Amino acid sequence: MAILSPSILSADYMHFHEDMDRTKADGAKWLHVDIMDGQFVPNLSFGYAWVKSMRKITDLVLDVHLMIDRPIRYVEEFCKAGSDYLTIHVESDTPENTLAAIEKIRSLGVKPGIVVKPNTPAEAIEPYLPLVDLVLVMTVEPGFGGQKFMEHMMPKLKQLRTMLVNPNCHLEVDGGVDLTTAEICKANGANVLVAGSAFYGAADRAAFVRQIEA
Repeated sequence: MAILSPSILSADYMHFHEDMDRTKADGAKWLHVDIMDGQFVPNLSFGYAWVKSMRKITDLVLDVHLMIDRPIRYVEEFCKAGSDYLTIHVESDTPENTLAAIEKIRSLGVKPGIVVKPNTPAEAIEPYLPLVDLVLVMTVEPGFGGQKFMEHMMPKLKQLRTMLVNPNCHLEVDGGVDLTTAEICKANGANVLVAGSAFYGAADRAAFVRQIEA
């Protein structure tokens, strides 16, 4: 069974609390939280104070995706803020710091994850696969919502499914996911689907959740 992780980047910020409550009422169990620093990606979004505020008002799983430079500097704050999963990019730091960040996340009781951008091969994250609970494959260039799904990332997704050594590790896709592309992702091994504009713009969000998670 798949899991939908709606991306709050596409939520209504003027009615954020209500939108979070409605997201849960629609049947979603996770929320995907994109953190962008304007350096690793050319955009800015939330910080750990925002995650802390979210944790106070929801019991949904907070799937926090750090699109930031040298995340080792901030993983402790994001863990303490209430992240359930905290995912870092393999491209964002040295191998030594990436390993240290994963170990720090685990030591603070949060489930660590690793992300690959479209141009990064699956082999780049192979050393970290025994250490993480989530692998995220980007099917757009990170930094902006509403981009077109890159179907040519599916061989990499399928390859990573065969490479996973932790049987409980989730394989997640983020970027351009809608009801059609979600089926392609699931067929290639994904079990967590991040959807932003397709979910929040759906006429029937509850039906969207049911179809994704079927």
